[in-house]
Amino acid sequence: MKLYSINAGYFKLDGGAMFGVVPKSIWSKLNPSDENNMCNWAMRCMLIEDEGRLILIDNGMGYKQDEKFFSYYYLNGDDTLEKSLAKHGFSKDDITDVFLTHLHFDHCGGSIEKDGDELVPAFKNATYWSNENHWKWATNPNDREKASFLKENILPIQQSRQLEFIDTMDEIEFAKNIHVRFVSGHTESMMLPQIQYKDKTIIFMADLLPSTFHIPVPYIMAYDTRPLETLREKKQFLNEALQKKFLLFFEHDPVIECCNLKLTDKGIRSNETFMLADIL
Repeated sequence: MKLYSINAGYFKLDGGAMFGVVPKSIWSKLNPSDENNMCNWAMRCMLIEDEGRLILIDNGMGYKQDEKFFSYYYLNGDDTLEKSLAKHGFSKDDITDVFLTHLHFDHCGGSIEKDGDELVPAFKNATYWSNENHWKWATNPNDREKASFLKENILPIQQSRQLEFIDTMDEIEFAKNIHVRFVSGHTESMMLPQIQYKDKTIIFMADLLPSTFHIPVPYIMAYDTRPLETLREKKQFLNEALQKKFLLFFEHDPVIECCNLKLTDKGIRSNETFMLADIL
């Protein structure tokens, strides 16, 4: 098995929305905002090469939206999904599986691209993986999440007949050495890949812990649909991760890719930080 960090670029989101009830006087010391109160975040995906499969976990927001849409999110930096794949010798056509942790636009927007006036799969040789609970939630969205579930990112996946569903069972096996954990505080049935790599366990955190800044238990995004459920899920996960020495991979942290955990007098916090490529 080989693991690659794939950066699909950077974008900005409102700091207050990203840190929820935590006041700006505190969070601004962690990730300073610009004059519009916007903080910069990564769209960091993971590529897993194993036993003839090339599995891409999430794919950023893509490039098919109009100028007005992108004006809200301030895309920045030189990284793109294509450049990051090419850096490791791959292209989108090489991907065999696209694993979508959930269907918010910054996680799945790269799934679909424009071919003239048509919307077509960006990964033409891949199977796309979601789960039935989350798919129903995303295709019949509540008013609060509607702006995050964009039909042009989602429906063409099903129309292409490249979509498959993962059973929503606790820690179901997706592939050899890859299990799936389900959490529902951020959105219904979000999937967290749990990867056994050599003698280590790596968890792709998606939006349960979007960054190292979100490790303290009260740091919960205002985007979460069930914040008290997120609170419970975080506490349970962090205790398990500390005990079992999990390594955490962060999708949105603007700088840090991975960390392990330690117990302090203030609770569980990040310990050592490192790049995915440094995991031996």
